[in-house]
Amino acid sequence: MWRVNITCSGEAWKRYAVDFKAMANKYQGELIGSKKMPDETRIMSYKIEDVSDAEAFQEDCTKFAGFTSDFESL
Repeated sequence: MWRVNITCSGEAWKRYAVDFKAMANKYQGELIGSKKMPDETRIMSYKIEDVSDAEAFQEDCTKFAGFTSDFESL
């Protein structure tokens, strides 16, 4: 079990939210946390079963300008 952590700026979220959500739906992941900070930064966490899927999801997240991502074991 793996947790993929994604952070993005408010501006990046406004620009890419629809595309990000469509990309996230391609994976067998579960959104386990989402927080909007006072400065509009978004922090999200997804639980993903397979390490290969977690790596691919993490890489896909960083294709959006303003998004950063990492993953860790749960």
